[in-house]
Amino acid sequence: MSATRKHTALPKAQILIEALPWLTRHNGKTVVIKFGGNAMIDEDLKAAFAQDVVFLRHAGLKPVVVHGGGPQISAALDRHGIVSEFKAGLRVTTEDAMDVVRMVLAGQVQRELVGLLNQHGPLAVGLTGEDAHTITAIKHQPEIDGELVDIGRVGEITAIDTGAIEALLADGRIPVVSSIARSQDDGHVYNVNADTAAAALAAALGAETLMVLTDVEGLYEDWPNSDEVISRLTAKELEKLLPELASGMVPKMEGCLHAVRNGVTTARVIDGRVQHSILLEIFTDEGIGTMVVPDAEGEADA
Repeated sequence: MSATRKHTALPKAQILIEALPWLTRHNGKTVVIKFGGNAMIDEDLKAAFAQDVVFLRHAGLKPVVVHGGGPQISAALDRHGIVSEFKAGLRVTTEDAMDVVRMVLAGQVQRELVGLLNQHGPLAVGLTGEDAHTITAIKHQPEIDGELVDIGRVGEITAIDTGAIEALLADGRIPVVSSIARSQDDGHVYNVNADTAAAALAAALGAETLMVLTDVEGLYEDWPNSDEVISRLTAKELEKLLPELASGMVPKMEGCLHAVRNGVTTARVIDGRVQHSILLEIFTDEGIGTMVVPDAEGEADA
């Protein structure tokens, strides 16, 4: 082997070997990834995301992707002349709007993501929460100033059936789930928050990890005074912080809290604006984001 070849090949081998402890630890484990934010709009980030997910699958993990589609839904509603209105941080979803939401999530965002993943092999299969009773919901009525408010077809998850997803995972496929739920009681469908859906699925699947892609570096220690990111915190510590968080971070962090309180080993909020952030988070010491872990024995009751 020539000296030059040795020099270029060695660092690659070292990088691969560095990943070995993580490969061993995560082998056969399920990881639920919430796809969103900028990673969903920027073409290069989208392609890198697909590569990362396929890499995880070939590295012996079982990735499940959950997505919403806020920006795409807003654009489609505009085209249909339907006004986007938000109350308590949630999109008011009329019957007409729900038709558009369903069309965009299942017919556009999901299809594109499935297509990107399947450039690497016959891997991804798309489904929505309606399929095989995967996600069931009832009408969600948020409380604003002490009163319950009707925001239309927005759902609160009541049940998860992991059967279809587990069958796909057992077959070596990558499930791509759109955050739409079937109704428990009235034959309709509901728009559910994708962060919440990802957390509920992670808990129901007994996932090792929940990863939520965002457009920030993680949870900031003292925003806006400092951009220091909290790299690790326990469920209890996170619970204390929740009331102070910016509204966009609340469903993400509540999702992380739900996940680790219900059997998921770690939940992480990571910066989806960084290419290959998923691989950096899973296979290196340097993890880039905020990791939430369950409380130590006895701490939760303290």
